[in-house]
Amino acid sequence: MTNALIVIDVQNDFCPGGALAVSGGDEIVAGINARMADFDAVILTQDWHPAGHSSFASSHPGKAPMEMIDMAYGPQVLWPDHCLQGSAGAAFHDGLDTDRADMIVRKGYNPQIDSYSGFFENDQTTPTGLHGYLQVRGIETLTLVGLATDFCVNFTAVDAAKLGYAVTVDTTLCRAIDIGGSLAAATDGMRAAGVILEG
Repeated sequence: MTNALIVIDVQNDFCPGGALAVSGGDEIVAGINARMADFDAVILTQDWHPAGHSSFASSHPGKAPMEMIDMAYGPQVLWPDHCLQGSAGAAFHDGLDTDRADMIVRKGYNPQIDSYSGFFENDQTTPTGLHGYLQVRGIETLTLVGLATDFCVNFTAVDAAKLGYAVTVDTTLCRAIDIGGSLAAATDGMRAAGVILEG
């Protein structure tokens, strides 16, 4: 047991027609399903926000989606309301083979802290439990796919590298939001952290 596929946030709200749609977000589903058989374990992450989450622009009067604010833990992009717990938007894309998943990690459920990474909330200290799970299973090598390249995939990949995993991001099975040069910055940051970008 050494390698795992981490599938990041392939949810309806991040696919075309969703509240925070990533262009082409649905195009990667079939390819992700096809890759699942290549790995010892498959883990899915799922954005799972309560209503009124502090990262929503609607929680900050006078602010608009994609504006930046400073939170106690640092800079925070304000998002449209998305991936509300139990909603159709928070559900995985219908085409995703969720039956193959060994574990589903829900993140962003703390109303005061956003959580891009599958490993830590955005305060960089509160763990999700994913690291402990991978350690117990003896998994050392990770391949990441999903949405969005420049946010949740990026933060998960960099945290995984910091924790000592061998990390590859299959960029052919990711799609980006790319606001204000965020994709280029994320790409540079992942490479600097020792993440291999494939595809």
